[in-house]
Amino acid sequence: MEEIPDESVHLVVTSPPYFNAPFDYKDMFKNYDEYLNLLDKVAKELFRVLKNGRVVVINIDDMLVNGEKFPIVADATKIFQSAGFRYRDRIIWKKPDGYLRISRRSGVLLQHPYPMYFYPDNLLESILIFQKGKFDYSSVPKEVKEASKIDIKEFLDNKWYMTLWEMVNVLPNSPLEKDIAAFPEELPYRIIKLFSYVGETVLDPFVGSGTTMKVARQLGRNSIGIEIKKSLIPIIKKKVGFDEQSLFNNQNDTFEVIIRENVEYGYIG
Repeated sequence: MEEIPDESVHLVVTSPPYFNAPFDYKDMFKNYDEYLNLLDKVAKELFRVLKNGRVVVINIDDMLVNGEKFPIVADATKIFQSAGFRYRDRIIWKKPDGYLRISRRSGVLLQHPYPMYFYPDNLLESILIFQKGKFDYSSVPKEVKEASKIDIKEFLDNKWYMTLWEMVNVLPNSPLEKDIAAFPEELPYRIIKLFSYVGETVLDPFVGSGTTMKVARQLGRNSIGIEIKKSLIPIIKKKVGFDEQSLFNNQNDTFEVIIRENVEYGYIG
């Protein structure tokens, strides 16, 4: 994140690639240590670019790979704590009951209805919240606070106050999500409203198709996205509303792409 100055970001919302997930990231990492090393580098850079008092929110979960379960949530928590963050909260994202049917893994018990044959299917993901230092509530101007005020009815009706959030996942084969493990817009929508103010900057270091950036723009925030696939730039532009045919364009908004030389990483702001 070398292009991003120290303490210039107000909020981080992201979902790192899941360790060698069979359907999305199969064999991306040589081993689990390589994956944890990536998280460690990211955590240290996020601590550098984040303003004091602000939070990092990560959608991540344990992963079953070739029959072995990897404790990613526990290890990621330790990594971010070692980087200097305080572990603030964990929210569980519950997907709809019909999202999964009995799989080969959980179905083993149907073939062998005896103890020790039980393996559950997972309908949950973790949303981890880490904070850098303590937030100075008096640092935000009154007019900015009022412009960023949270709708209490929305907060109560959708049970944002709980550590269990029920949200529908991105539908399969969505036009802008093909071959991308994207999270639903509802996730960054809630996080951006709850942890940032209008006009501030939101960072997604694994921006994918640009969901975080789209929601940030809709909510009056600036955003920065980092992505390794240059091929996703047109998709991000379209999703965020900067393609030529978009009706969402605002003359005051700008879209800038910086591509690092001799590397595959791209920076989008």
